[in-house]
Amino acid sequence: MSPRSEKLLRIGVRVLVGVAAVLTLLCVTLFFAAVRNDSAISDHRGLADAEVLSVSFDRTLIRFVTPDGVAHTPSLGVLYPEGLEAGQLVRVEYNTEDPELARVAGRSASLTLLPLGTTILFTWLVVGPAWWFARRLLRRAAEAKSESEPA
Repeated sequence: MSPRSEKLLRIGVRVLVGVAAVLTLLCVTLFFAAVRNDSAISDHRGLADAEVLSVSFDRTLIRFVTPDGVAHTPSLGVLYPEGLEAGQLVRVEYNTEDPELARVAGRSASLTLLPLGTTILFTWLVVGPAWWFARRLLRRAAEAKSESEPA
């Protein structure tokens, strides 16, 4: 293995492990953000019936009316929208101090554990063996280099 290819392999492994570490950190951060949102809703909880306006990949829009008669449509959508369809009526819990923060009633941050956990698992199932194989190649190259050098 040439010194250039060894250097490129080392850089590639560091980039791969770095990307996996950042992805893991993002998943953990996302889980704690969901817990924080749930806590904010639980601290100032309001209940309402909401109509599902639209369902897309990145958000599910709903409209609900608070007891003061104001209609709210959270711009970022509702939390934990799995299984909702446009036109459906659903019970939501919202933060009475910030009605932009709403979730489907009875759902919580625990629903994020499976998708985030599998993302982390599959990331490291790919990166782990790649890292191990690259280290093995580098170790063999170092051993070959030390054996070929005159003593």
